[in-house]
Amino acid sequence: MKRQSYQCGLDAAMDVIGGKWKVLILWELHCQERRFGELRRLIPGVSEKVLIQQLRELEADGIVHREIYDEVPPKVEYSLTMYGTSLYDALGPLGFWGERHMERAGLEHQLVVARKPL
Repeated sequence: MKRQSYQCGLDAAMDVIGGKWKVLILWELHCQERRFGELRRLIPGVSEKVLIQQLRELEADGIVHREIYDEVPPKVEYSLTMYGTSLYDALGPLGFWGERHMERAGLEHQLVVARKPL
């Protein structure tokens, strides 16, 4: 359940994207719509249970859209809503700061050429 009051805008934003996996889900869905299995493969270490929970929370917050296709077997795709895209765009400066921080601290990171950075 979401809190009813916040200290500042960052506090409210962190309530939406807090946790280990939500930003990575946003990253993957910004590239294109994805099926659940794709997300599970693209986000190493996330359990099925946690991914389902995080997707449901993002959907409840209006960040992620879940499209169910009437097929057999059922097909479900996740994508960012316009509101979710605005959140992803707002995270851009934070991603840039993180890149500089990794360089400054001499930390290694995986460079994914095929995807746009935050």
